[in-house]
Amino acid sequence: MKNRLVSLLVFIVFCAVGFAQDTIPNIQIEPTETIAEANVLKGKSNDFKRVKLDGIAAVVGDYVILDSDIEKTLIDLKSQGADTDDITHCGLLGKLMEDRLYAHQAVQDSILVSDDEVNATGERQLQSLVQQIGSMEKVLKYYKKQDEQSFREELYKINKLRMLSEKMQQDIVSEIEITPEEVRQFYNKIPEDERPVFGAELEIAQIVKEPKPTEAEKQKVIDKLNQIKADVEDNDASFSVKAILYSQDPGSKSKGGFYSITKDTGFDKTFKDVAFSLREGEISEPFETPFGYHIIFIEKIRGQELDLRHILVQPEISQSSLDKAKTELDTIRKHILDGKYTFAQAALNFSDEKETKFDGGLLRNPVNFDSKFELTKMDPNLYNQVQNLKDNEMSYPIYEDDPRGGGPKYKLLQVTNRYDEHEADFARDYVKIQELAKTEKQFNAIKKWMAEHIEDTYISVTEANRDCNFANNWLKE
Repeated sequence: MKNRLVSLLVFIVFCAVGFAQDTIPNIQIEPTETIAEANVLKGKSNDFKRVKLDGIAAVVGDYVILDSDIEKTLIDLKSQGADTDDITHCGLLGKLMEDRLYAHQAVQDSILVSDDEVNATGERQLQSLVQQIGSMEKVLKYYKKQDEQSFREELYKINKLRMLSEKMQQDIVSEIEITPEEVRQFYNKIPEDERPVFGAELEIAQIVKEPKPTEAEKQKVIDKLNQIKADVEDNDASFSVKAILYSQDPGSKSKGGFYSITKDTGFDKTFKDVAFSLREGEISEPFETPFGYHIIFIEKIRGQELDLRHILVQPEISQSSLDKAKTELDTIRKHILDGKYTFAQAALNFSDEKETKFDGGLLRNPVNFDSKFELTKMDPNLYNQVQNLKDNEMSYPIYEDDPRGGGPKYKLLQVTNRYDEHEADFARDYVKIQELAKTEKQFNAIKKWMAEHIEDTYISVTEANRDCNFANNWLKE
């Protein structure tokens, strides 16, 4: 059972890496001098060996895996700070073969990745690399590439394979659901002395007051954005530079306001509606979202994907508005303590935060949308705000700048429930147990799929790698 729980954790990690990459994935383009031979990490029976990096290690369907691919993967893991002490040549080869099998079968099943989608991913990676390293010339020098075109072509091949692999994995587990009876059976199969231990947790509720700017402050921001727009359109000023100088969006300011989005990107609806109404090279009029006022410049349109830059400016909130919000919360707090209404009733009637007010002010964990926050995994700011609160005790009004760019606010916090570190309990920890049960079901589905498709796919492992103790039956013994 312990081995199975460990396997589930490993599976969760690989899913997170495989399904959630959105910036710079494992590029596997060697940033050092080409190595003719390597004597790398030592394992046990499947130690790394001296290999010629241009030799063929294995073939899976239409994909050839070179020994250099294995070495480049190792270099990439090291560059990301991963602990590679226990990683073996055979283990890396097995993972690369899995990726190729997914990609090969995705093509057979007509699971498509569009060229626009792959190119857009490569473009985002290049822009991020340029910002990190300084210029395209420095990027090419760092990765030992002669020209930008060859670098783009290599990125394309790597991203195409990775994205096909990810889509195939998603397709395998996409329709897997878990029933309450399956959750119960999963829990009952765990021996009592091997049940997982969950850390101390809190349930937290809040009442939020968001001070509003005056109409004069709103107009001042609109006038400023119109001035920026006119300077770009009439005087050829750089929108990117203007964004760096004036935008108040922490997520894009350093990138010159850049985002690449589709209609499915999790942005504000008004923002997306404006963006997709514009032509390439056009700048929007100033418009408002819950985060402030924006203007958008469309840099490039690629099918259903937009490369855009935007500038966000928030109207100033006067000190008198801030003081008023704090005073209102002081009054609400007093009325709750006096028994005039409960915290949940106050949240429903007075809180300005729509996401929580209809649920008694209860905060949801952004990781799994459960109401419980594990202390060791809480956002440090939130932890500092509630660490000294006793159960059902209210904080005094707390000032906070919204990290998402939504302006300053005041809030009352209350710890509504506290759960000490404990062994997994079916009733109390149903959501967590359900997640583990579903992950095991997905893990088993992947394992079954892998076994079936290894049998049906052309696979060749070179003699030098046939003594590897693979997790999958790549040798078809």
